[in-house]
Amino acid sequence: MAHAPHTPAEAPTARGFEPPRNTQFSVFLDNRVGRLMDLLSCFENQALTLAGMSVVESADHAVVRLLTSRAELARRILERCKHATSEVEVTAVELKDDHSLVTVCECLLGAELNIHYAYPLLVRPRGRPVVAIQTDDYILAGQLLMRRRFGVLAENDLGDNAPRTHPGGD
Repeated sequence: MAHAPHTPAEAPTARGFEPPRNTQFSVFLDNRVGRLMDLLSCFENQALTLAGMSVVESADHAVVRLLTSRAELARRILERCKHATSEVEVTAVELKDDHSLVTVCECLLGAELNIHYAYPLLVRPRGRPVVAIQTDDYILAGQLLMRRRFGVLAENDLGDNAPRTHPGGD
């Protein structure tokens, strides 16, 4: 039985190994007292961990970037609470003694990848700092960082089920 050939964009391995994924939600809020609390209250007593948050505000609105341990559940919660959102993939990079923010930047600069923004996470799944970075290409960024032996975490690494030791040992 003949199979239709895959075009490069359709082939599941066209770009090689796909690193762990993290969906970040950008929530648009009126810049009024109590709006951030209203947003965060939507996540109270839910089966997910709010792993990261960044707030960028202007005179009339704010953009709250959220990273959770369960993106699909977070998406449903945000829809139910009627929040206007957009989504983008980010890379969660674990830092350790020999891997600093400077070495993250050096690694990505070598491939001419831009970091559009970064923010620290609220969680430390394995006792180490973690930074969310948004780049031109999250797949390439994750591949490069993993080759340089950075810990690149997926959403399931950011919640209660996170492994407490490094999968490859320390």
